[in-house]
Amino acid sequence: MISRICLLIFLFFVFMFAYLRYFERRGIYYPTKEIIITPADIGLEYEEVYFKTADGLQLHGWFIPDEKPRATVLFSHGNAGNISYRIEIIQMLKQLRLNVFIFGYRGYGKSQGRPSEKGLYLDALAAYEYLHKQRGITPEKIVLYGRSIGANVAINLASKVPAAGLIIEAGFSSAYDMGRRLFPYLPIKWIITIRYAAESDIKNVFSPKLIIHSRDDEIIPFELGKKLFAAAPEPKRFYQIQGSHNEAIFLQKEEYALEIDSFLQTYLP
Repeated sequence: MISRICLLIFLFFVFMFAYLRYFERRGIYYPTKEIIITPADIGLEYEEVYFKTADGLQLHGWFIPDEKPRATVLFSHGNAGNISYRIEIIQMLKQLRLNVFIFGYRGYGKSQGRPSEKGLYLDALAAYEYLHKQRGITPEKIVLYGRSIGANVAINLASKVPAAGLIIEAGFSSAYDMGRRLFPYLPIKWIITIRYAAESDIKNVFSPKLIIHSRDDEIIPFELGKKLFAAAPEPKRFYQIQGSHNEAIFLQKEEYALEIDSFLQTYLP
């Protein structure tokens, strides 16, 4: 009887190990290929942009210019859809007199490849280098912006390159912390291979930071956003919003935009 129970426990952990490895490969990223809308559909001029990553993939993005930009936002999006699912946020940022450059991660939209943690980091770095080297935009005029998993991507980038500021929403301290909440009884640290170690990365981000998180976020717990804020060096601000993970920004869009505007007025040269 005891040996049978031990066998069942062993099989359970083998199954969970296999499931978590599968989840890492297939359940983290939800890319779609179809571009459902473009900035032109809401009256914004834009440029189709293609650029290469360090490992040779071609990525796609949109550059939405402003006539008198105060800065350029490099937009790292969330883990589902593609850049065309972020039109409303692009419009909001554009109304703040900002150029907006949003790029598709590998495997998303018109970008080549398959997504991975290392790959997303390379993609963000390639997008930054495109702005700096090909468009001649200096670091003090580049603001890094990321939502959800894109927040962790933007934090990693900000720990490696200079920028005027970092704005993130719904970021998480690490994949380990997320995993502990999803699977509290499993040895997550020894099973998962992804890290997204933003709590560690943000300690090396010395540019001004605006960290945004909803207390009602049902996907990425509020306390993980607060954990990021606690780890971040000054200068930094925390802006608490309300609403679900995907809806919070739209429930208080005007206030959200005003908070970003205030942050930019304070810290942009």
